Amino acid sequence: MYKTQKKIVVISMNVIVMLAFIALVLLLIPARQSSEMSIYSFLAVAIVFFSVISLGIRMKSLWISLVRKKNLESGETTILNEFIDKLRFCYTLDDFYNAIGEVLEKKGDCSVLFIDRMKNYVLYNSPARLTTSEATHDKITQKFSESWQDGNFFFDRHFGVTSSYRKSRGFFLCFQQQQFFVFCRYTRLFDLNVYARLYEEYKRFMTRTRTISQLSEISSTTKEWEQLAETQQSFLPQKIPNIKKLKIATYFRPLVNVSGDYFSILPIDQNKTLLMLGDVSGKGLPAALIMGLVMNTVKIIEDKEDLVGVLHAIDKAIKGMHLQDKYTVLFLSIVDTEKMKIRYINASMSDPLILSPAPDGYRIKPLTSNASLIGILDVGDVTVAEKRLFRGDTILMATDGVSEVMDDDGVELGDTDLFKKCLVAGAAKSPQEFVNDIVDLIWKYNGDKKLHDDVTMMIAKVGY
Repeated sequence: MYKTQKKIVVISMNVIVMLAFIALVLLLIPARQSSEMSIYSFLAVAIVFFSVISLGIRMKSLWISLVRKKNLESGETTILNEFIDKLRFCYTLDDFYNAIGEVLEKKGDCSVLFIDRMKNYVLYNSPARLTTSEATHDKITQKFSESWQDGNFFFDRHFGVTSSYRKSRGFFLCFQQQQFFVFCRYTRLFDLNVYARLYEEYKRFMTRTRTISQLSEISSTTKEWEQLAETQQSFLPQKIPNIKKLKIATYFRPLVNVSGDYFSILPIDQNKTLLMLGDVSGKGLPAALIMGLVMNTVKIIEDKEDLVGVLHAIDKAIKGMHLQDKYTVLFLSIVDTEKMKIRYINASMSDPLILSPAPDGYRIKPLTSNASLIGILDVGDVTVAEKRLFRGDTILMATDGVSEVMDDDGVELGDTDLFKKCLVAGAAKSPQEFVNDIVDLIWKYNGDKKLHDDVTMMIAKVGY
């Protein structure tokens, strides 16, 4: 639409300038005139010629600007333009997903499906009935294989490619086997000119993220990163302390050399022990810095039994770093083996669990969240929760790198009966045997593929 109207403007302005010039020439040059008058008439015609041309160029630019504003900077097309602008500043897949949510889903009421055809893996899908449907995934898989050519295309209501722009129910972009589907009922209202710009920006983004990923992999093997990893490891407990009536085992596996996951075991007295496990947002150096800051803050604080005070100290320390979009989720607790109770604050952590012996096996008691993210939001009033403990209880704390491990079908481990059976079976074992069982299950469930997140857990058995 924009290109068509632009051509009409150019042709129309050329015709108008030509006609205006001819009319003015006829008015300025009389039928009979002396040679002296001819010189003046020639000069007048020349001045008029350049004036008309100059005015015509200015009018054409103004008219084209109005056409562009009407077609590309107003109406429905502004949604795709805003998404393109966001895409220019996306450097990670998380940035990309945020742009999808903020613009295409929230403002455009579109649904999105993003598929890596190389691995036949859904990287992102909108929480809509259409994009979460297995029938939709099956149809798209059948019609658009990994060998599909690069470019931008339109599809109809049957998910078939269509050349009829007016009948399209969405569009998709394909670049190096990364297929990006956008389901939109009003696709016909977007100006056609915007798709080429969107596709070019999509290609730049995909190339950019792959380059960054490759550089990260290279840098993670350098000596500097190895030194940073060693420094970070020194913040973690080097040896599990010997605690009366509390047996503990841990597991820590960073995705790369450095990690945003952390845990701490700090005996307060012979009966009370502080157990902490958390996860900093993001990866790499910024996450490692926050991790070290949290660990050091907890280590030097005097009154470790004041869990609310500890939480506020961590929050203040992170905010003082002024690192944009950095926060932590964490589980902070005091286990008292004399009074047999656990006092805790769960700041948006994947629910820790207490596995308690029962006549029919083990009961699973979640220690649900009772505080917000730390370091980015207003913490507000925080209440310390408390639960009774019994001899033989097992406390499981783990980052989401455990529960969110996926199989080939994209099903998360934490949502399966297989995981629950592993928990119930492992609760009767020693903490280290229990940890080993979960680690074995993670690798088996993931199919021995590369993990996508850090994996950290702590298991404590009470009363032994």
